[in-house]
Amino acid sequence: MALATAQILTSSQTKYAPSIRGMVITKDDHASQDQIDELASHNIKLKFASHPIPDERSIAHSKDLLAELESLDERTLVVNCISGGGSALFCAPSEPLDLSHMSKLNQILLACGMPITDINVLRKKIDVGKGGGLVKIAYPAKCITMVLSDVIGDPLHLIASGPSVKDSSTWSEAWDLVDRYGLSDKLPIEILDILKEGRDNETTIQHKTALQNNDDSVFDESKTVLVGNNALAVSAAAIESKILGYNPVVLGTTIEGEAADIANMYVSMAQEIQLQRTNPSLSTFPLAILPVALIAGGETTVTLTENSGKGGRNQEIGLAAGLKLRDCNLRDIVIISVGTDGTDGPTDAAGAVVDGGTIERVELSNNFTFKGDNALRTHDAYNFFGASKDNSALVKTGATGTNVADVCVILIK
Repeated sequence: MALATAQILTSSQTKYAPSIRGMVITKDDHASQDQIDELASHNIKLKFASHPIPDERSIAHSKDLLAELESLDERTLVVNCISGGGSALFCAPSEPLDLSHMSKLNQILLACGMPITDINVLRKKIDVGKGGGLVKIAYPAKCITMVLSDVIGDPLHLIASGPSVKDSSTWSEAWDLVDRYGLSDKLPIEILDILKEGRDNETTIQHKTALQNNDDSVFDESKTVLVGNNALAVSAAAIESKILGYNPVVLGTTIEGEAADIANMYVSMAQEIQLQRTNPSLSTFPLAILPVALIAGGETTVTLTENSGKGGRNQEIGLAAGLKLRDCNLRDIVIISVGTDGTDGPTDAAGAVVDGGTIERVELSNNFTFKGDNALRTHDAYNFFGASKDNSALVKTGATGTNVADVCVILIK
């Protein structure tokens, strides 16, 4: 997105090209050398950092970026390109927090099964760049922000924790999340102190009024627009399935919940649709006429335990779906679930693709030493699918250069 923006600016406003400068922070292995070189030709530096857990590079690059923004004046136009993953990549912890606090926070929030929308409410309260912080620091420069959404419902204030959008959440809401998920004895005391102080200060009317007046003038000079989302990806998949001869049904783009539960729902729907062929008398009002492509978008969660293995939410959907397809003896149904950025969890796979025989084939290839049921219990889908000789269940696309959450396609014949 940054590269395309730079190309447009230099082609349409050639005389201004020498004044363009910028920085891109992206996750490891998500830019080719050719892309790095072309960005450099536009005077844009590319920096790598860690995702989904921030590292020292995340903080160092973010501080460098914010320092550059602080030096701008009212004659400067700042063009921000924001996508999912920005919460970890653009990380500037509030004093006295450091990397250890931010890493611990992210690990705890990701492990407890908290939806990304709630996670970002907490992130905004302890990071100077989030919740409109980027725009505040860049002021009086004018900001235009283009956003690729990976969050259900496309709330601009939550995508990448809303660095260009005024924070509409309250400190009380943030503290309620601590209570709801039982985090008061898990989060670092320094983070809890910041959240408590913010909650207590919020009750002071004078304090709230001062913040409101200060924020309004800053955000008058800022514009944030949505340029891409999960609905576009799901629609594209539906169009392609139609071209391939399937009757597409879009289940929605707001699918969330525990990954294994969602997988079981997908298989149950596919089983019901397939009754048209296997038992027509029980299929009086089919959702669609075979062959069918069910397409869904959103972002599920996986609640981890201390002995959890390696995988991601899309691989977990694949593993749970494969087990249910096997247990129900279903054939001619294929399920693929992937992250649109090309990575799923801390792995090099985008997701997984399974059918009714996948589990048996993987177990047979490792002489039944690694069982699918055990892998699901320990959230170890990556290692389970990787134990297959051909490794065919893991979908490995490499970095796609975009991130609009997850897409799942269920093909039924």
